[in-house]
Amino acid sequence: MANKPTIAMSHLGCEKNRIDSEHMLGLLAQAGYQVDSNEELADYVIVNTCSFIQEAREESVRTLVELAEADKKIVITGCMAQHFKGELLEELPEAVAVVGSSDYHKIVDVIERTTAGERVEEITAEPVYIADETIPRYRTTTEGVAYLRVAEGCDYRCAFCIIPHLRGNQRSRSIESIVAEAKTLASQGVREIILISQITTNYGTDIYDKPMLAELLRELGKVDVPWIRIHYAYPTGLTPKVIAAIRDTPNVLPYLDLPLQHSHPEILRAMNRPWQGRVNDGIIERIKQELPEAILRTTFIVGFPGETDEHFQHLLEFVRRHQFNHVGVFTFSPEEGTPAYSLENQVDPEISNQRRDILMQIQQPIAAAQNLAYVGKRLEVLIEQENPSSGQLIGRSAQFAPEVDGLVYVRGEASLGSIVSVDITAADVYDLYGEVATVAAYSMV
Repeated sequence: MANKPTIAMSHLGCEKNRIDSEHMLGLLAQAGYQVDSNEELADYVIVNTCSFIQEAREESVRTLVELAEADKKIVITGCMAQHFKGELLEELPEAVAVVGSSDYHKIVDVIERTTAGERVEEITAEPVYIADETIPRYRTTTEGVAYLRVAEGCDYRCAFCIIPHLRGNQRSRSIESIVAEAKTLASQGVREIILISQITTNYGTDIYDKPMLAELLRELGKVDVPWIRIHYAYPTGLTPKVIAAIRDTPNVLPYLDLPLQHSHPEILRAMNRPWQGRVNDGIIERIKQELPEAILRTTFIVGFPGETDEHFQHLLEFVRRHQFNHVGVFTFSPEEGTPAYSLENQVDPEISNQRRDILMQIQQPIAAAQNLAYVGKRLEVLIEQENPSSGQLIGRSAQFAPEVDGLVYVRGEASLGSIVSVDITAADVYDLYGEVATVAAYSMV
């Protein structure tokens, strides 16, 4: 072990990418490599890159350049490696390897080859791999939370999205594999499991010949973990069967992340999402009726080619009408290799930025009102951090997903990784404030 290099991980991008990072760390640790969180002390730095949009690529490039200037041996993995392949080795002499988005499980072999002096390009042209519960994993989230990937890749071909090119077609894990990993996570003290994939509501269609999310949720309901959260639930997949499974399974949170992207049928057609325009209003109303406690998060793209003021006004009214709990807004990013890249009537970036700001201004009072409604109520809160100087606790209620939603700032005593009852005393646009109640709901003990 003493002769093996020390390795650090620089993780960029989405939570699906995070799981890849965690598997690489787990495999390296199993193979006897010392993994260090301090990049300055490491011999090698693995940069797990994102290439979803231009802004993400720019962040990846900045990170790579900074590490190159620090004279680090760099292993480039993830979506940017899949996207640009050997070009990265040509452009960055300090890079000793590029590893594709479906090849992260080969990381130990890659490191061994680079220590022998080889510059490695390990990229499968058509991504096909997905890790299961047997692959070692070193979690990088807070101790009470874990992401659980149910499928990889995507069969849809949205006009703006490069993900199918970078991640391949959908490939689901079996229900048995997912449940086995969930049980392992629960035994490690995880209190919240977040199910992720590109389209979680399409889970199982490739291996069971039909969507199986409802069946998966009911099986996960038997696992001893208080919270199970679903990310990336496309509206067409929220069938009565799935909604019933969410409603009837106590540990499945009524939290739905709906990546709607737009509301106007013409823009959705241009996005190659025409199916969505037929169901947007109806499905949202049905969710609210059948899941009255549902928390709805969504994301929108403004400035898509051809978006007019009329289309944008339609989106504003849509947001006003449905009063989403959480909204994220992105400006259109023209990605080479996607149909939208060459569409006519590209929207000026300045107009796109203005529309993003206007939409967020519309959403802010809606979000504030949603939060104010919790004042005077008691919520269960997963405690994740403690301010070392003030002793103030920081956590999330079931209404808030990690990273993208708000926080709950808590006065009182509670252990990290526990779920406690909190009396909410104040709120602002994004966050809640409260005090630990006298009775705790769950504990890691």
